[in-house]
Amino acid sequence: MLDVLPGNAAEVMLGESATPESVAALSAKLGLDRPAPVRYADWMKGLATGELGTSIAYDTPIAQLVAERLVVTVPLALMAMALTTLLAFSLGLYAASRHGRGGDIGVMAASQIGIAIPNFWFAILLILAFAVKLRWFSAGGFPGWSEADGGGVGAGLRALVLPAVALAVVQAAILARIVRSAVLDVLREDFVRTARAKGATPRGVLWGHVLRNAMVPVLTVMGLQFANLLTGTVVIENVFSLPGLGRLVFQAIANRDLLVVRDVVMLLAAAVVLINFVVDMLYVVIDPRLRVRAA
Repeated sequence: MLDVLPGNAAEVMLGESATPESVAALSAKLGLDRPAPVRYADWMKGLATGELGTSIAYDTPIAQLVAERLVVTVPLALMAMALTTLLAFSLGLYAASRHGRGGDIGVMAASQIGIAIPNFWFAILLILAFAVKLRWFSAGGFPGWSEADGGGVGAGLRALVLPAVALAVVQAAILARIVRSAVLDVLREDFVRTARAKGATPRGVLWGHVLRNAMVPVLTVMGLQFANLLTGTVVIENVFSLPGLGRLVFQAIANRDLLVVRDVVMLLAAAVVLINFVVDMLYVVIDPRLRVRAA
């Protein structure tokens, strides 16, 4: 779709004042004057052989660009997933244990608000509150993981706190409702009543019997959410000016650097497939009934 739209990277690089002759010369030099199907076929051949090509805007191998940006995006997604899991399980279990009471209603109302909040707008609120007013965190940028570059692990993690919170809020609100529903469904099962009849404490029933059996639908949503967190960094990384994969693809679209756009989209699609495969494998670990059926 991007390939057949008017304009190309040569026009972006030379600017609006460039002459048609200079644009045509640069397009020929970059190979952009070839038909779109031919360029697409060449990209597919390179992808099949592991050759991702060279970025037109950066004049750098795309594999190197992606590797440099992943060291920001992957830790950000992992931090956001950890916060999502912590918040969702705490709130979901709390709501399920107080079903129909004030705590349950309060958690459900808060989660509904969380679902309705756009993460980029919440990110701006976090910047205003914690960077501009309180000055606890920086408003954007990334110092790097190396102390030689003026950063370090502590400084790098600190720079990712606000973006991770902005990503986690919406996902935690969704997951908390899933956890609550799954736990309530399991609480109605016969084996739970049997465990209670044998004298098990409510806490023991919840942690020893209910939670593990409720994990299958929860794990499915968690896998989808981690994939969403990886792709959701496109907006958040631009809000916080983080040099991650999301900002790379955003700049590539603006520069019409289509090779970078294609490669990053394929990488994200592969990540979704891999995450779903891992989730399917974890089903067998969590639910013993699946191992019995497989045997």
